[in-house]
Amino acid sequence: MCGIFGAIGHKEAAKLTYLGLYALQHRGEESAGIVSYNKGKVRFHKGMGLVSDVFNEKTIAPLRGNLAIGHNRYSTTGSSVEKNIQPFLVSHRKSHIAIAHNGNLTNTIVLRQELEEKGSIFQTTMDSEVIAHLLAQQKMLDVKPNVIQAISNLEGAFSLVMMVNDTLIGARDVQGWRPLCLGKVDGGYVLASETCALDLINAKYIRDIEPGEIVFINKKGMDSIKPFAKKKHAFCIFEYIYFARPDSNIFGNNVYLTRKRLGRQLAREWPAKCDFVLPIPDSGNYAAVGFAEEAKLPLEMALIRNHYVGRTFIQPLQYTRDFRVKVKLNPVKDVLKGKRVVIIEDSIVRGTTSRVRVKTLRAAGAREVHMRVSCPPLVSPCYYGIDFPTKKELIASKHSIEWIRKFIGLDSLRFLSLEGMIKAMPLRKDDFCTACFSGQYPIKPVKRISKSIFEKNK
Repeated sequence: MCGIFGAIGHKEAAKLTYLGLYALQHRGEESAGIVSYNKGKVRFHKGMGLVSDVFNEKTIAPLRGNLAIGHNRYSTTGSSVEKNIQPFLVSHRKSHIAIAHNGNLTNTIVLRQELEEKGSIFQTTMDSEVIAHLLAQQKMLDVKPNVIQAISNLEGAFSLVMMVNDTLIGARDVQGWRPLCLGKVDGGYVLASETCALDLINAKYIRDIEPGEIVFINKKGMDSIKPFAKKKHAFCIFEYIYFARPDSNIFGNNVYLTRKRLGRQLAREWPAKCDFVLPIPDSGNYAAVGFAEEAKLPLEMALIRNHYVGRTFIQPLQYTRDFRVKVKLNPVKDVLKGKRVVIIEDSIVRGTTSRVRVKTLRAAGAREVHMRVSCPPLVSPCYYGIDFPTKKELIASKHSIEWIRKFIGLDSLRFLSLEGMIKAMPLRKDDFCTACFSGQYPIKPVKRISKSIFEKNK
């Protein structure tokens, strides 16, 4: 997934970028980095871990200038190691190029092989580095045709925030998989993955960057170009279900209200005879509100979240994920004892997290534990930026709902239908990519670089 942010025309661009990344921390917890530009000089600070671990007053102070871009990493292509921290920065022909990428290219292998045959030497295993090499190959003096030519070679999902010398650039792929918005603060412009980052710095939301659009912003102003033929939209529906913050507006609509509608539709399709509705904090909270309202059941927050523990799904190693499940949520035994509860989950990927939670609830005294899931079963891999690249990560791809129910330890398990999920969305069915639920891909899947393929080949 990743969180990307850029600021230009503000004397404290790096500090704005730091705050923007802080607001976008949910999109990636593995590493963070900021590049700044000041009168021809580029400075870069990066590190593994959370934004608050990587940056402080001392590390931000040298990042002077009125232009900066930043990145929070959640790896889907390329290992979770320091050399793969973004923004990716290179110097070429007296130009400084920095790239922050959210998404996943589907033609990385082909492009990388072609570039290596032409003499390119790669320093990382990220698909994002391919973009830098494509830019460096262009021989035109004007940055705009260079960027257009480079992006024309890309296939798959990408929202980009880039810096080429004193110009801030934002771009989305023609199908618009990943969100990217434009804002303004104190006379300067900002680009961000989600509007929650604009809210934190009191920036005014202007609009979304449109699918296939490239914006160039420098001291002369902003120029928007749409150089590519339009294609059918493929907005990632999982952004609404899980990834985006509920206080954000993405793809032109609010996440919180969408999740409430998912919960309402779920209650209509699969009511439950229970004493109360129990959300799984925090991503299940808003669907649970809608479910409880529609089912006319009480809502009890009987699982208390430790907010100093990160999100479980996006941890790169399974043992880390299991440990965090245990320390992340603690049951309120006096509320649960002897009760029939219906858990509202946003999704089930591997099933291991849900299994631990149900064991915890039963140990706390719950008499019956039912589960309702506010999306359909995940049965197909994602090739566009979510970390389930093969079917083996998806429990529903190889097991029936009844098998999953027994594995998790539930009294009943029901998923929202595909039709019901679409009905709850604020946009048309044709605007979304639903491949992880349906197996119908907007772009034909191709083999991609794994997190470890190049390490294995060394």
